[in-house]
Amino acid sequence: MKIDNIDVDSAVTHARQLLAAERDISPALKSALEMILLLVTVLLNRVTLNSKNSSKPPASDPNRKKGSRKKSDKPSGGQKSHTGTTLQKIEDPDEIEIISIDRRTLPKGQYTEDGFETRQVFDIDISRVVTEYQAQRLINEKGQCFIAPFQMKSLRLYSMERG
Repeated sequence: MKIDNIDVDSAVTHARQLLAAERDISPALKSALEMILLLVTVLLNRVTLNSKNSSKPPASDPNRKKGSRKKSDKPSGGQKSHTGTTLQKIEDPDEIEIISIDRRTLPKGQYTEDGFETRQVFDIDISRVVTEYQAQRLINEKGQCFIAPFQMKSLRLYSMERG
Protein backbone atom coordinates (compact mmCIF):
# COMPACT_ATOMS: atom_id res chain seq x y z
CA MET A 1 0.00 0.00 0.00
CA LYS A 2 1.32 3.40 -0.97
CA ILE A 3 0.44 6.62 0.80
CA ASP A 4 1.94 9.80 -0.70
CA ASN A 5 4.39 7.70 -2.78
CA ILE A 6 5.63 5.85 0.34
CA ASP A 7 5.38 2.06 0.26
CA VAL A 8 4.13 1.63 3.83
CA ASP A 9 4.02 -2.20 3.74
CA SER A 10 7.67 -2.51 2.80
CA ALA A 11 8.67 0.17 5.33
CA VAL A 12 6.92 -1.71 8.16
CA THR A 13 8.47 -5.02 7.03
CA HIS A 14 11.95 -3.43 6.89
CA ALA A 15 11.49 -1.90 10.38
CA ARG A 16 10.50 -5.32 11.77
CA GLN A 17 13.58 -6.93 10.22
CA LEU A 18 15.85 -4.28 11.71
CA LEU A 19 14.17 -4.66 15.12
CA ALA A 20 14.61 -8.44 15.04
CA ALA A 21 18.29 -8.13 14.06
CA GLU A 22 19.16 -5.57 16.77
CA ARG A 23 20.68 -7.28 19.84
CA ASP A 24 21.68 -4.27 21.96
CA ILE A 25 18.14 -2.90 22.49
CA SER A 26 16.33 -3.10 25.82
CA PRO A 27 13.37 -5.50 26.02
CA ALA A 28 11.02 -2.66 27.02
CA LEU A 29 11.99 -0.53 24.02
CA LYS A 30 11.76 -3.54 21.70
CA SER A 31 8.28 -4.29 23.06
CA ALA A 32 7.14 -0.69 22.62
CA LEU A 33 8.43 -0.55 19.03
CA GLU A 34 6.71 -3.85 18.18
CA MET A 35 3.46 -2.42 19.60
CA ILE A 36 3.82 0.73 17.47
CA LEU A 37 4.43 -1.36 14.34
CA LEU A 38 1.36 -3.45 15.16
CA LEU A 39 -0.77 -0.32 15.55
CA VAL A 40 0.53 1.06 12.25
CA THR A 41 -0.39 -2.23 10.53
CA VAL A 42 -3.89 -2.29 12.06
CA LEU A 43 -4.58 1.33 11.15
CA LEU A 44 -3.22 0.81 7.65
CA ASN A 45 -5.53 -2.18 7.15
CA ARG A 46 -8.49 -0.14 8.36
CA VAL A 47 -7.69 2.81 6.09
CA THR A 48 -7.32 0.60 3.03
CA LEU A 49 -10.73 -1.08 3.43
CA ASN A 50 -13.17 -0.36 0.65
CA SER A 51 -16.35 -1.86 -0.75
CA LYS A 52 -14.41 -4.47 -2.75
CA ASN A 53 -12.45 -6.01 0.13
CA SER A 54 -14.90 -5.62 3.03
CA SER A 55 -18.58 -5.76 3.83
CA LYS A 56 -18.85 -1.98 3.42
CA PRO A 57 -21.64 -1.11 0.96
CA PRO A 58 -20.52 0.80 -2.15
CA ALA A 59 -22.67 3.82 -1.31
CA SER A 60 -20.72 4.44 1.91
CA ASP A 61 -17.31 3.96 0.28
CA PRO A 62 -15.82 7.44 -0.31
CA ASN A 63 -13.00 6.05 -2.49
CA ARG A 64 -15.16 4.08 -4.91
CA LYS A 65 -14.97 4.76 -8.60
CA LYS A 66 -18.10 6.59 -9.52
CA GLY A 67 -19.18 5.62 -13.00
CA SER A 68 -20.85 8.31 -15.03
CA ARG A 69 -24.06 7.36 -16.74
CA LYS A 70 -24.52 8.08 -20.39
CA LYS A 71 -27.32 10.57 -20.99
CA SER A 72 -30.10 8.96 -22.99
CA ASP A 73 -31.35 10.65 -26.11
CA LYS A 74 -34.91 9.54 -25.26
CA PRO A 75 -37.23 11.96 -23.48
CA SER A 76 -37.99 11.27 -19.82
CA GLY A 77 -41.37 9.87 -18.83
CA GLY A 78 -43.68 7.21 -20.25
CA GLN A 79 -44.18 6.19 -23.83
CA LYS A 80 -46.38 8.49 -25.95
CA SER A 81 -48.87 5.75 -26.84
CA HIS A 82 -49.36 4.67 -23.21
CA THR A 83 -52.31 6.19 -21.38
CA GLY A 84 -51.61 6.57 -17.67
CA THR A 85 -54.14 5.91 -14.93
CA THR A 86 -54.59 7.37 -11.48
CA LEU A 87 -56.63 5.97 -8.63
CA GLN A 88 -59.80 8.02 -8.36
CA LYS A 89 -61.27 9.09 -5.03
CA ILE A 90 -64.17 7.00 -3.81
CA GLU A 91 -67.39 8.32 -2.27
CA ASP A 92 -67.45 6.19 0.88
CA PRO A 93 -64.00 5.47 2.34
CA ASP A 94 -63.72 2.75 5.00
CA GLU A 95 -62.07 5.07 7.51
CA ILE A 96 -61.98 8.86 7.89
CA GLU A 97 -59.30 10.49 10.00
CA ILE A 98 -59.70 14.17 10.90
CA ILE A 99 -56.40 16.07 11.13
CA SER A 100 -56.88 19.21 13.19
CA ILE A 101 -54.73 22.33 13.00
CA ASP A 102 -52.81 23.14 16.15
CA ARG A 103 -54.14 26.67 16.61
CA ARG A 104 -51.18 27.54 18.82
CA THR A 105 -48.97 27.49 15.71
CA LEU A 106 -51.14 30.03 13.85
CA PRO A 107 -50.69 33.81 13.95
CA LYS A 108 -53.08 35.59 16.32
CA GLY A 109 -56.46 36.38 14.80
CA GLN A 110 -60.01 35.14 14.23
CA TYR A 111 -60.49 32.03 12.08
CA THR A 112 -63.60 30.40 10.65
CA GLU A 113 -63.74 26.82 9.45
CA ASP A 114 -63.71 26.52 5.67
CA GLY A 115 -64.13 22.76 5.19
CA PHE A 116 -61.46 20.15 4.55
CA GLU A 117 -58.82 19.33 2.01
CA THR A 118 -58.78 15.59 1.40
CA ARG A 119 -56.33 12.94 0.34
CA GLN A 120 -57.11 9.24 0.08
CA VAL A 121 -54.61 6.44 0.65
CA PHE A 122 -55.45 3.01 -0.74
CA ASP A 123 -53.96 0.33 1.51
CA ILE A 124 -54.26 -3.31 0.56
CA ASP A 125 -54.93 -5.40 3.65
CA ILE A 126 -53.89 -9.00 3.12
CA SER A 127 -54.98 -11.31 5.87
CA ARG A 128 -54.90 -15.04 6.50
CA VAL A 129 -57.99 -16.97 7.58
CA VAL A 130 -57.35 -20.53 8.72
CA THR A 131 -60.32 -22.87 8.90
CA GLU A 132 -59.88 -26.19 10.63
CA TYR A 133 -62.18 -28.96 9.53
CA GLN A 134 -62.79 -31.68 12.09
CA ALA A 135 -64.22 -34.92 10.76
CA GLN A 136 -65.96 -37.03 13.31
CA ARG A 137 -64.42 -40.45 14.01
CA LEU A 138 -66.40 -43.40 15.28
CA ILE A 139 -65.09 -46.80 16.36
CA ASN A 140 -67.44 -49.79 16.50
CA GLU A 141 -67.31 -52.77 18.84
CA LYS A 142 -64.98 -54.62 16.43
CA GLY A 143 -62.40 -51.77 16.54
CA GLN A 144 -63.14 -50.51 13.04
CA CYS A 145 -62.66 -46.75 12.59
CA PHE A 146 -65.07 -44.67 10.50
CA ILE A 147 -64.24 -41.06 9.60
CA ALA A 148 -66.69 -38.55 8.12
CA PRO A 149 -65.56 -37.58 4.60
CA PHE A 150 -63.88 -34.19 4.18
CA GLN A 151 -65.77 -32.19 1.58
CA MET A 152 -63.84 -28.98 0.93
CA LYS A 153 -65.97 -26.28 -0.65
CA SER A 154 -63.04 -24.93 -2.68
CA LEU A 155 -59.46 -25.79 -3.43
CA ARG A 156 -57.31 -24.60 -0.53
CA LEU A 157 -53.97 -25.39 1.02
CA TYR A 158 -54.52 -27.57 4.02
CA SER A 159 -52.57 -29.67 6.46
CA MET A 160 -53.91 -33.01 7.65
CA GLU A 161 -53.09 -34.03 11.17
CA ARG A 162 -54.63 -36.81 13.16
CA GLY A 163 -55.71 -35.70 16.57
